[in-house]
Amino acid sequence: MTSPDLQPRIVRYGELVPCKTAFIDAHTPGSDQKENFTIIGGGVSESPDQHVHLRDAIGFNIGAAGQPPKCRNSLHDHNTAEVFFVLKGRWRFFWGRHGDAGEVVLEEGDIFNIPTGIFRGFENIGLDYGMIMAVLGGDDAGGGVHWAPQVVEDAGAHGLVLGENGKLYDSAKGEHLPEGVAPMPLMSAEELSKRGEPSTADVVPHYVARYWDLMALADRAPVKVIGTGAVLEDRPGFEVEFLTRGSASEAALLSEMPEVLMPMRGHWRLAWDGGETVLNPGDTCLIQPGLSHTLTPAMTGEVSLYRVRRTSDPAGKTLPRAG
Repeated sequence: MTSPDLQPRIVRYGELVPCKTAFIDAHTPGSDQKENFTIIGGGVSESPDQHVHLRDAIGFNIGAAGQPPKCRNSLHDHNTAEVFFVLKGRWRFFWGRHGDAGEVVLEEGDIFNIPTGIFRGFENIGLDYGMIMAVLGGDDAGGGVHWAPQVVEDAGAHGLVLGENGKLYDSAKGEHLPEGVAPMPLMSAEELSKRGEPSTADVVPHYVARYWDLMALADRAPVKVIGTGAVLEDRPGFEVEFLTRGSASEAALLSEMPEVLMPMRGHWRLAWDGGETVLNPGDTCLIQPGLSHTLTPAMTGEVSLYRVRRTSDPAGKTLPRAG
């Protein structure tokens, strides 16, 4: 039997299709220049204009956010896990009901396993267009986005209304809520009280891993970044590994679960029975279970890669933390 061609399962960075109207804050000053990308899965977009590159249901979603300097993504939370790593630029992540409970600045290659049950937002504080890559737990990531009340109110003042059906309606385009569809209600005081307000000291030690630390840890073998027994101990329904030149191997690889390859630095040669290609920073490659392949650096110089693999854990399971 001939192995399947992997080329259709590769989304190249230069071919990503952005959506500029993906979320309720698309017209809000300060957030109106952001671009959303849905790479694998249904994603979390609230707009019918969102392009989906690969619709495979693999137990988690892969997406990305691109923003020019000083552009921010408004406060929201998810029912399941949300993990970001910085591909390009310098980013500030902040969290809490009003975004002032804590914050952390991430540089290129850093990864953040954002705790569930808190409002979070992020902004590009670099000097150039920035890109962060995202992993969201579960197949139905779009069914669990909740906006802080002030975000919904600000959006309404700029012509965007989110219906209770999860769809956006833009008055600037002459759109109105359909008959029988009410606006998405603001979160109640009881619901808001369930959102956490952890400090920076509570979050950073348990949920942030720095790129250069991972480069050192992965000098001889892949390092598990997120998962059971990982640098960031968690069970979000997927695990994340980090590979570099020292941990790459020419041995054939075979996974029992869907996995996604996401190069961070350098160029990686991916070979399988009947095919070969090179993956570059920002590319995303989906490998289905049972496909034998090899993954090795294609050139000299700095190389690094995040590998995401589905696990049998329930999506969104977050382990309790001390403190």
